[in-house]
Amino acid sequence: MENSKNNLIVYCEFDEGRIADVSLELLTKGRQLATELGVKLEAVVVGSNLDGIEEQIFPYGADTVYKVDDARLFPYTSNPHAAVLINLFREIEPQICLMGATCIGRDLGPRVSSCLHSGLTADCTSLVIGDHTDPRSGKEYKNLLYQIRPAFGGNIVATIVNPDCRPQMATVREGVMKKEVFDAAHKGEVVNLDPKKYVSDADFVVEIIDRHIEKSKINIKNSPIIVSGGYGVGSKEGFDMLFELASVLGAEVGATRAAVDAGFAEHARQIGQTGVTVRPKLYIACGISGQIQHIAGMQDSSIIISINPDPDAPINTIADYVITGNYEDVVPKLIKYYKKNSK
Repeated sequence: MENSKNNLIVYCEFDEGRIADVSLELLTKGRQLATELGVKLEAVVVGSNLDGIEEQIFPYGADTVYKVDDARLFPYTSNPHAAVLINLFREIEPQICLMGATCIGRDLGPRVSSCLHSGLTADCTSLVIGDHTDPRSGKEYKNLLYQIRPAFGGNIVATIVNPDCRPQMATVREGVMKKEVFDAAHKGEVVNLDPKKYVSDADFVVEIIDRHIEKSKINIKNSPIIVSGGYGVGSKEGFDMLFELASVLGAEVGATRAAVDAGFAEHARQIGQTGVTVRPKLYIACGISGQIQHIAGMQDSSIIISINPDPDAPINTIADYVITGNYEDVVPKLIKYYKKNSK
């Protein structure tokens, strides 16, 4: 595998025969970064019954797919998956590794980075390639991964670099990157790895006896229209008005972290850096000031309408349309006139 060194690799999560959306999003981003760096895009899938799984991965631009197939590797447990990645990365020495900021990624990423002494940036909102000069030594580094994320409660946007340790590791939440097919006919190399070479029997000390998975009843990520409320809505009762508007429009209701923390809406509706990232066709923001953490989760909406009594609210700078006024006055009129004109 000598020619496979120094590439970009994506850890692909796999369940019920499907590669997770967040992994496909990272493959899309990884393809862009790998092309810019002039290296291969690689993917690694760890699990069982992986026959043909590469057919889901190749269209997103992967040049190599590593498969580690063993009945004991599914469902996910920490030690075996970490052992596979640690031993594989020591062998192929990737320069960049991307993972989803999911329950699995949040568990696996730190284990791998700690063991390899590589460092990791969690919950990145942007990944770009750039150069860096160490201000103390004056040493120049070319083509590093800029790992960009809000920090200090969203008051600043931090750009984090890892000049000397490899791989440069980052996790990204689902929905932050756009999922796009690179080439439906694209094919690459499949490398079937021997599980015994990468994971020992001692790593399988934990066995999952049974799994119970309950799917969320709220599908905010895929809704084409979202009516979202902030702390400015003022109460849970205020959100009832937003639910009425959403019902009329065939929309979902979202909320800022401040509104969720105040108990106005449930956590599953939280949009932003610490919630869901969405890209609806229409985003109606009611009583939302526009903190950077929230904007990070909805700024790619096709059309943004801001309803806010403050004409200088930060969200107005990214809104396509601004209605200056209280949502209590504006939303009932939206409901009334939409019903009137949609008959």
